[in-house]
Amino acid sequence: MTHTGMENAEETNTYSQYIKRKWMALFFLAGILFLMTVLSLSMGSSRIPLSETISALFGGGEASSRIIIWNVRMPRIATAIAVGIVLAMAGCIMQNVLRNPLAAPATLGVSQGASFGAALAIAYFNAGIQIGTSTTHTLTITNPYMVTFFAFLGGIATTAVILGLSRIAKVTPSVMILAGVALSALFSGATTLVQYFADDLVVAAVVFWTFGSLGRTGWNEITLIFCLGIAAFLYFFFNRWNYNAMESGTNTAKSLGINVDTLILVSMTIAALISAVAVAFVGIINFVGLIAPHMVRKFVGNDHRFLIPCSALMGAALMLGADLASRMLRAPAILPIGALTSFLGAPLFLYMIVKKGKIK
Repeated sequence: MTHTGMENAEETNTYSQYIKRKWMALFFLAGILFLMTVLSLSMGSSRIPLSETISALFGGGEASSRIIIWNVRMPRIATAIAVGIVLAMAGCIMQNVLRNPLAAPATLGVSQGASFGAALAIAYFNAGIQIGTSTTHTLTITNPYMVTFFAFLGGIATTAVILGLSRIAKVTPSVMILAGVALSALFSGATTLVQYFADDLVVAAVVFWTFGSLGRTGWNEITLIFCLGIAAFLYFFFNRWNYNAMESGTNTAKSLGINVDTLILVSMTIAALISAVAVAFVGIINFVGLIAPHMVRKFVGNDHRFLIPCSALMGAALMLGADLASRMLRAPAILPIGALTSFLGAPLFLYMIVKKGKIK
């Protein structure tokens, strides 16, 4: 074999090992998600043995176990997986197209804009009501499409400002985060005004909604989140090579024939839409979209062929872990999941600010 042939064979072997490691990471995350799903079905204020859980999943076991698993826990778990997937994918794509490692729905103010839109729909368009007593209460979304529409308007308004700053003012990645902080404060103040002028029952409903909860969705809402998430994943994955080219800079991507302007606009719009839908149904869930992509980059790098699906799996696993913690820490009470994800994400966000402080 010639020297050139040996080099080509070595390069082929190295690339095969590279791809193999990425597939191993993907299957490992899928396995972790499966195990956490089974664990979440078994554990809670009422613990169910693993054998009983598996039996109940297939229609066997005791009637009480089937009711708990299928009517109570399964919708929560499906919601956690769906929301984790869409928030993680949104964060992954935002970080790429904005070339900002700190970009995510929460850090750019997209979640807060969607929150304001949803609060507006609940308060003034009768899209949600709070039912129950002061100790046992829940929020029922009576018009999920109205809430989703207003949440999308709030999220897309924030996205438009961020894109405007990125394209017109040519601001640095650090300034984008500062703009996100300003927009978050703006929409938080607007949400406060909505509560101020609303009656007490509506205020209670809006406040309870902002806590973040996985227990207020039904199968219709879960199906909507999943369908939008699948559609978004297909678009993102179809453009995986374009996102890889974007890692080398917009000029490089343009030189390869990529319509960068359209890619950024459509990607950010889709990311804002799926984030807004998640926020509309479960409230503000902070930092999942920031944490998940950065955790999987340690294993798969910036190759979006694997980064997008691995981020989705990691986001789902993080949401399941947070939900399990919210149900177990003070059982039978359920803690607000938005608070738990904030406790998890805030230290990492501060660490990333220190680590990435020199990014311009």
